[in-house]
Amino acid sequence: MQFEVWAPQAQDGIVLQLADGGDRDGGNGAAGTGAGLPMERDPERAGWWTAEAPAADGTRYGFALDGGPVLPDPRSRRQPDGPDGPSAVVDQAAYAWHTPWQGRDLPGAVLYELHIGTFTREGTFDAAAERLAPLAELGITHVELMPVCPFPGTHGWGYEGVSLWAVHEPYGGPAGLKRFVDAAHRLGLGVVLDVVHNHLGPAGNYLPRFGPYFTDTHHTPWGAAVNLDAPGSDEVRAYLLGSALAWLRDFRLDGLRLDAVHALADQRALTFLEELSTAVDALSAELGRPLFLIAESDLGDPRTTTPGAAGGLGLHAQWNDDFHHALHTALTGESQGYYADFARAPLAALAKTLTRVFFHDGTYSSFRGRTHGRPVDRTTTPAHRFLGYAQTHDQIGNRALGDRLSATLSPGLLACAATLVLTGPHTPMLFMGEEWGATTPWQFFTDHPDPVLAEAVRTGRRREFAAHGWAAEDIPDPQDPATRERSCLDRSEAGKEPHARLLAWYRELIALRHSHPDLSDPDLAAVRVAYDEEARWLAYRRGDLRVAVNLSGEPAEIPLGDAGRVLASWQPTEPPGADGVLRLPPESCVVLADG
Repeated sequence: MQFEVWAPQAQDGIVLQLADGGDRDGGNGAAGTGAGLPMERDPERAGWWTAEAPAADGTRYGFALDGGPVLPDPRSRRQPDGPDGPSAVVDQAAYAWHTPWQGRDLPGAVLYELHIGTFTREGTFDAAAERLAPLAELGITHVELMPVCPFPGTHGWGYEGVSLWAVHEPYGGPAGLKRFVDAAHRLGLGVVLDVVHNHLGPAGNYLPRFGPYFTDTHHTPWGAAVNLDAPGSDEVRAYLLGSALAWLRDFRLDGLRLDAVHALADQRALTFLEELSTAVDALSAELGRPLFLIAESDLGDPRTTTPGAAGGLGLHAQWNDDFHHALHTALTGESQGYYADFARAPLAALAKTLTRVFFHDGTYSSFRGRTHGRPVDRTTTPAHRFLGYAQTHDQIGNRALGDRLSATLSPGLLACAATLVLTGPHTPMLFMGEEWGATTPWQFFTDHPDPVLAEAVRTGRRREFAAHGWAAEDIPDPQDPATRERSCLDRSEAGKEPHARLLAWYRELIALRHSHPDLSDPDLAAVRVAYDEEARWLAYRRGDLRVAVNLSGEPAEIPLGDAGRVLASWQPTEPPGADGVLRLPPESCVVLADG
């Protein structure tokens, strides 16, 4: 087998350290117990070193640079003992796929974001796979996994991952992920994976010892930026591109969610994101199945999802936090931080995001202290390119107590939120447990073995919220195992009221979305919205369907015009009478059809 590594900073040479024999069962062998093999410089590729050595699936190995300690492979496909341990060879062909899969594209999708470590108390791919059938029955089309790259300890969010080609071993490692994807595909569910290219975690990150993976040319909230445009960035881009394509190819994933692309510092003429979207489109053509990229972006820039041929970056979709913020303020009345701009007139903000996508489209943002965003061309941009949601891991977990909407809202308002998400023009996405109004919080938790880093995270979290008036003792300790335990779903709730009724409502709305083409119509310009800020009702038309929500504690009279029949209603509701007025009960919602 050929081993290779890009390590332009090595001066005196690199030794490939192999363990004695293979380790197919993930035992406790460590690199360094076998003979070291000096590597040779590759004459064709500057900075690359290669060596031939016998190896099998599971063989442990590592690289010792300039007589230093044995380090894991930057392109490791498996870290059996965690980020600090040796790498292990993975034979990608060893897994026998059971489900033929032609792919599932984004238009018409309903996504479901989940975290493997808290979707079940077991916190593994196999346990999660056993819980997928109810999602398929609900009408979900794709599950979106939060990051699964190795990180310190057993439990964490995954955004401090390292070894960007490998899979977190406590979840089940690469074989476990393949079993999960196979099980999802067997149920007709596509799988999307959240990947993080804008930073790596502070622990177990050995990339700087190998080469200029980071640069001080730019700085990010996490320190030095990933090197996308400084000397050596060609190889760093190739490292990230190769990782992304490997997830899609080797694990049969259907798409990737790209974390915080606005934090990718990149001033090259051809940006990394353009390279990535081009490469993914090429792989899609090669494999003969649809593949897509979903960006998380705070830029309010429609060029993110504009095709490359039209001068855009070519990503296929992006999260739309503006819709979330407008919806959140309309439901809760919260006005702190970035909610301030939306809270001035939340229903007007909601109406704008339903019809024009971005609330900030060249308008002034008080939160930023400047104008922000750019208008979306509604005549050329399909609505499915933007994801709409009432809750996400960010919007719940970054709250002081990790409280969901269910902690403060009535079942009726939760039903209204579901209606706006699932009948709106965007691609809808749910966060795990939302469909039954889960009362379990989703809190920030870590499992750093390093006590210094653990205390720094704990102190930093408490200091952050103390600035907003929270007492330190009220902030959950990220390192306390109970914090993760509280965040695990309690599925027993789903069969009890009022949760069962809410779950039935989600099922009914998703069925309507799949059965009525008007609800997946990509034409943003065709959406018509009316609202009354003071009376707190909003209604919109999508083709032959009308949707109305009443967020008030009082009945609403909505001048809807002629709408022949009720397709779904949270409370018993009659269609408009001869006067064309819909009388909608408090905290309720309805979907109607013409004729």
